[in-house]
Amino acid sequence: MSHPSKSIFEVIGMDGFERLVAAFYQRVTDDPVLRPLYPDADMTGAERRLRMFLIQYFGGPQDYSAERGHPRLRMRHVPFKIGQAERDAWVTAMLGALDDADIPEPANTTMREYFQGAATFLINDASYFDTASNA
Repeated sequence: MSHPSKSIFEVIGMDGFERLVAAFYQRVTDDPVLRPLYPDADMTGAERRLRMFLIQYFGGPQDYSAERGHPRLRMRHVPFKIGQAERDAWVTAMLGALDDADIPEPANTTMREYFQGAATFLINDASYFDTASNA
């Protein structure tokens, strides 16, 4: 009889997500491409929302949806111009944060793959699509 594998939340726990999100926002603070996307001087709210979303997505409590409704990632990111540069900076920061937070394998690889795909999905700058369609 096979046992279902543990969720990433079960593997890294609340502490792992706290370390990951803290490391990510430390990188955002110092990034000239990403920092302007976060207009609030205090990014506590953004940190909390990302942490709740990631915990929910990776198998933890459903607090994000209970508080904010369906994630609707594309809709929530429409106000921000996200092109290739923003996507790449976000991915670089998040992948670095995975290493900073010592997220173990295989969770690390699974999360890397998700973050790269999700970041590409959130590109909403029309010039990106114009360039891609002319390639």
